[in-house]
Amino acid sequence: MASSAHEASASALGYIFQAQLALLELLRGQEERPDGAISLELHDDVAWDEGGRPVELLQVKHHVRGVRSLGDKDDDVWRTIQSWMDTHAPGDEYGPVLTLVTTQVARPGTAMAALKASGPLPAQALDLLTAAAQESEARGTKDARVAFLALPPAQRAVFVKRMRVIDGTPSIDDLDAQVRMKLRAVLPDGHADSFMRQLWAWWYEQTVHMLQKRHTSVSVTRLMQRISRIRDDYTSDRLPTLVEREDFTPEAETELADACFVHQLHWVGASRQLNKAMVDYYRAYTQTVAWIEDDLVDLEELARFEHNLVDEWDREFDWMLDDLGDDATDREQEQAGKALLRKTLEQTRYQIREAYDEAFFSRGKHHELADRGRVGWHPDFRERVANLIRARA
Repeated sequence: MASSAHEASASALGYIFQAQLALLELLRGQEERPDGAISLELHDDVAWDEGGRPVELLQVKHHVRGVRSLGDKDDDVWRTIQSWMDTHAPGDEYGPVLTLVTTQVARPGTAMAALKASGPLPAQALDLLTAAAQESEARGTKDARVAFLALPPAQRAVFVKRMRVIDGTPSIDDLDAQVRMKLRAVLPDGHADSFMRQLWAWWYEQTVHMLQKRHTSVSVTRLMQRISRIRDDYTSDRLPTLVEREDFTPEAETELADACFVHQLHWVGASRQLNKAMVDYYRAYTQTVAWIEDDLVDLEELARFEHNLVDEWDREFDWMLDDLGDDATDREQEQAGKALLRKTLEQTRYQIREAYDEAFFSRGKHHELADRGRVGWHPDFRERVANLIRARA
C-alpha cells in the first residue's frame, strides 16, 4: 500500500510539474517563437505548435528523490523513445524536434550527454544508443529496444538526429522561482506573490481546458496579453480581483446562514436574493482580507470607501422614512425597505479605486456594513439588530 501511494504521489507531482514546466517553456519561447503556442497531452507531454502543426515534442520526466545521473539504458530513455516511435514517423527528417526534458543529469560519455541541446552530437549519440539497445538485458525496455534496432539504419540516424536532451531541469520546488526570473521586468514591486498567484491560477485553468480539449493550445501572444492584464491591476487606480464566484463553497453558505445581513434581507422580504448576497459578501470580505495581507490597500483607504457608502445610504434612508410617514403599515415598510435595498446595491457612484469597477465588491461591502449594523433596509432595522444581538448574548 505504501509503495502504491508513493507511486501515485510521484505520478501526481509529475503531472503538476509538466503543467508548470509548460508555462516556463512558453515564457522561454517568447523571443525565439513569438508566433508559437504550447499544447499539453495533445502531440506529447508538452509540444510547441507553429501554424497549427507540432514543431517540437517534449517528453517531461520529474524525479522526486534528488537528482541522479541519466544513462542510456535507463527506463526513462527507452519509454521516451518508444513514445516517439509510436506517435510519429521516426525516419521523417522534416518531423518535429524530439526533446527529453528531465530533472536528472546526463551521465558523461553517454548518448544522453551527446544529445544535450547546447551542442548535440547525433552521430556519436546514434552509436551509443545502438550499443545500449544491443547490450541491455532489461525486460521493461525490451520492446522499445527491439523496435529501435529494427529501424533501417538511415531512418534510425534521422530519428536520433531529431533528438535533444535538456537535463538538470529545476525540480517542481524551483519552477516558480524560474518563472519569476523570466518575469522580473514586469513583477510589481512589493506584490510579486500576489501577481504570481493570479498568473498560476490562470495557467492552471488553461491546463484544465487543454486537457479537456476545450482548446488545443495557449499561444505566446495570449500569455503575454494575460500577463499585461494582470500587471495593469497593480497600478495606482486599479486593484486585482483575487476571489472568484467559484471560491464560494457550500460550507461558507452554511456559516453565513445566521449572519446579521441575512436577517436584514429577510426583514424586507428579499429571500430570493440570499444566495447572491452571500456570494457578494463572501467575495468582498475575503477580497478585502487578501488586499490588506498583500499591502494592496490600507485601512485608511478602506475606511474612506466605507464612509462614502454609509453617507450615500444614509441620505437615501432618510428619503425613505420621509416618504413612508409615521403611519406606514408593516407591508409598506417592508416594500420600502426592499426598494431601498435594490437602489443601494445598484449604486455605483463610489468605488474603492477610480478604475476598479467590480460590482460585487460594492454590493458585498454594503452587506458587510449591514452585517455590522451600520446600514440597514427596514425602517426599524436598528431596533431589530439590537434585539438580534441581545438574543445571541
